[in-house]
Amino acid sequence: MGVSTSSPEKGISVVTVDFPPVNALPVRGWFELAGAVRAAGRDADVRCVVLAAEGRGFNAGVDIKEIQAQGGPALAGANEGCAEAFAAVYECEVPVVAEVHGFCLGGGIGLVGNADAIVASDDATFGLPELDRGALGAATHLARLVPQHLMRALYYTSRTATAAELSTHGSVWRVVPRGELRGAALELAREIAAKDGRLIRLAKAAINGIDPVDVRRSYRFEQGFTFEASLSGVGDRVRDGFGKDGAQVGDHG
Repeated sequence: MGVSTSSPEKGISVVTVDFPPVNALPVRGWFELAGAVRAAGRDADVRCVVLAAEGRGFNAGVDIKEIQAQGGPALAGANEGCAEAFAAVYECEVPVVAEVHGFCLGGGIGLVGNADAIVASDDATFGLPELDRGALGAATHLARLVPQHLMRALYYTSRTATAAELSTHGSVWRVVPRGELRGAALELAREIAAKDGRLIRLAKAAINGIDPVDVRRSYRFEQGFTFEASLSGVGDRVRDGFGKDGAQVGDHG
């Protein structure tokens, strides 16, 4: 259990998240993920990173139970950990391909929204249930996946979108059957990794440099409203309701 790194092929590093039962990451998990992605990007032999997960879904956000048990310190830790993990993906020195299956919620949107490409299984769903979980954030990243008005509607309603729907907006590279997901992700990673290592790193830096939105600053701005919700009491009230509904899938901070 935790975050692991493997090298299935030359030039490709696979960073895998495994926090049963639903990959709702504790505070330490977000920092472990950030460290693994940054380490892979610094490896001179790596030209592409694949971000994957074991279990039922790609990511269910933060561990809500940890926040409910520990209160403010855990909320602050989750916010900082999410910011670091999202930034690690965006700032990774080589392209990052997100390999998504099952649910991709809350913090999962922060990860894939900052990735360079997304390959998803046909059972993948994407969404931000923030308003149902007493938090705010990651609209910055959802806005990188869908048009502005759709982002707002999804955010306000907490609805999810399928991989097929995101594919129509150009944000998902390929949608494949679940059993073909790893092969499809490695196929794209292999094509990227075939490029000159120095040139692909320059390309990543160049593309980030022309991005119209500073994703780190934008996300940290959003997080300020999560703290405001917490200080006012509304965040805890909504989270407590979530804890009583028996749901299995969490949300990020």
